Amino acid sequence: MKKIYRYLCAAAGACIIFTGAYAYRSHRIQEDIAGKILRFHVIANSDSKEDQELKLKVRDEIGAYLSRELEEAGDLDTCEAIVNDHLAEIENCAREVIAKEGHTETVSAQITDAEFPVKTYGAYTFPKGTYRALKVVIGDGAGANWWCVMYPNLCFANSVYEVIDENSKEELQTILTKEDYEEIMAAGKIRVRFKYLKGLAK
Repeated sequence: MKKIYRYLCAAAGACIIFTGAYAYRSHRIQEDIAGKILRFHVIANSDSKEDQELKLKVRDEIGAYLSRELEEAGDLDTCEAIVNDHLAEIENCAREVIAKEGHTETVSAQITDAEFPVKTYGAYTFPKGTYRALKVVIGDGAGANWWCVMYPNLCFANSVYEVIDENSKEELQTILTKEDYEEIMAAGKIRVRFKYLKGLAK
């Protein structure tokens, strides 16, 4: 009985150590990734169908505008500086869409540090944590949000959202360490596999 107790204690201790080491590694990787990317975050007024559709139209208009402005942004600092210098224009883009669609919601745009949960984008899964982001809030900002990675450009390639082209993948590989890149790729594969298995179980 004592041997079993000692075995269980040793196993529990090893589990705690492993969990702590994994959490530390994940946090370190997240901080490293966060220091190299800029995210784009659009939050809808509410979860109504109309407000969610408006969110995507605002996203598209801002995306079309920024794809031109950021064409020559070759690094993170330049990208953030350009976005910061054009916040008024970004808000105007959103207001024009909102007015065109017959809405009256206010809109705000700012670069800020924002908390994100685990998010999957294409083949990549980015760990939860704090990231710099262009945050666009429509009205009350109480609805579901949309996000992508603005730098490096995973948002606007070929004007197609949710699809990451080869140039964007290469750029991401360039700015991240090999360990960081493999981590977000591995996490993405795990989440896709999990969704597939859930689908089979239905």
